[in-house]
Amino acid sequence: MSKKVLFIDRDGTLVLEPPVDYQLDSLEKLEYYPKVFRYMARIAEELDYELVMVTNQDGLGTDSFPEETFWPAQNKVISAFEKEGVVFSEVCIDKTFPHENAETRKPRTGLLTKYFSEEYDLENSFVLGDRITDMELAKNLGAKGIFLSEDPELGADEIETSKQEILNCIALTSTDWKEIYEFLKLEDRVAEITRNTNETKIYIKLNLDGSGKNEIDTGVKFFDHMLDQIGRHGAMDLTVKVDGDLEVDEHHTIEDTMIALGELFAKALGNKLGIERYGFCLPMDDCLAQVAVDFGGRPWLVWEADFKREMIGDMPTEMFLHLFKSFTDGAKCNLNIKAEGDNEHHKIEGIFKAFAKAMKMAVKRDANKMFLPSTKGVL
Repeated sequence: MSKKVLFIDRDGTLVLEPPVDYQLDSLEKLEYYPKVFRYMARIAEELDYELVMVTNQDGLGTDSFPEETFWPAQNKVISAFEKEGVVFSEVCIDKTFPHENAETRKPRTGLLTKYFSEEYDLENSFVLGDRITDMELAKNLGAKGIFLSEDPELGADEIETSKQEILNCIALTSTDWKEIYEFLKLEDRVAEITRNTNETKIYIKLNLDGSGKNEIDTGVKFFDHMLDQIGRHGAMDLTVKVDGDLEVDEHHTIEDTMIALGELFAKALGNKLGIERYGFCLPMDDCLAQVAVDFGGRPWLVWEADFKREMIGDMPTEMFLHLFKSFTDGAKCNLNIKAEGDNEHHKIEGIFKAFAKAMKMAVKRDANKMFLPSTKGVL
């Protein structure tokens, strides 16, 4: 299996960068980044990353920055981290000035050519740094960036590609090592599925740890509106593209979409370590909707909601029970759904919002409790 790497800048990331001359050239200037030892030690112990230090040290070895002023602090840093169980497999130091345009200077990759091999998984690796050039290094490596940004313009005079391209590579912006550790431990749970039959052609992409960004087109507008509730109120990113046999009716489109969405939830949840597992009731004007879920590995649906209208928008109300049953079959979860009230639109929208909140609650993880929530030992 190919190895993931954390390429970690030193100044402004592991240690605080001296504010006047940006040179850590004496022990008196050495100050460590807050919480860095606690969470770097946990990263080294708990996560499967190779650790590589990558640092630009402008003019190291010249009269303006003699090596004898650099190494005492550098050696102290390495020793201090080793005592906490943090060992760097390689320390890459570029000594050139910016105007020299050396291939070894970040954001260029001249010092890191050995990592462009099948031995390493750069796509799932990260560059951690406080300069925009560190984030450009992530782009050049085909990795992702974690931006410890005290000043987002720091290093901007050295970037070689468009700023937007660089920003697109940033997976997290934070100056809190606890948040960085939790982000790395709780990697985004993203999955996608393509499900094609003679009746429907479906593509869905789901990010359980998103922010409610949705792009949905099933051809059934009210169904689109309800799926949008799942993404928006469940804080999930959801892309749904469906080409169904609507010339027949809506049944296949709705049923197959929810089967695929359920299967995708099961896929994205993976081993389910650390999830809450259970999850919500909410009022919507005259209605009260209650949705309880258990991602316990067995499909079951309890449905207590009656509708007096045949259609809401362009969607048959008889499909509401069926679509949630289809989801439970795909996701292998229990759902208990109840709704009461007078307004039919409010009832079903309340159900979908409560469903979204239940999903959000159930899939939530705690980085400090990464065990399976089951006495059986399997879900």
